[in-house]
Amino acid sequence: MADKSNTPQFDLEERLLEYAARIVRLAEALPRTQTGKHVSGQVLRSGTAPMAHHGESQAAESRRDFIHKMKIALKELRETQRWLKLIQRIPLLDKTDLLNPLVKETDELIRIFVASLKTAQKADGP
Repeated sequence: MADKSNTPQFDLEERLLEYAARIVRLAEALPRTQTGKHVSGQVLRSGTAPMAHHGESQAAESRRDFIHKMKIALKELRETQRWLKLIQRIPLLDKTDLLNPLVKETDELIRIFVASLKTAQKADGP
């Protein structure tokens, strides 16, 4: 039997949990100005939602329900991507060590969800 201890495991649930935690830390690091509070609340809502929607998709009642819930998670990731770009554009945060990796991870998660949805929709038929 092969030793799997050195094989990296892909756990989307854990990855989304860590992503949500990183979003929370980012939101807490934004300035307490009127703009900072507004953007913080928006990115906090959209950036933590994919974790919950993915959890709901795991308990989907049908393939169609699964696809619907995954699409909602994808929409939230795309919204988060826009808020992160705004934070960069203004800029609202000097700490690029919090922001730049989140931008990259958001892009990767979007790609994962798009691929997953394509697979699920293929299996579902036209």
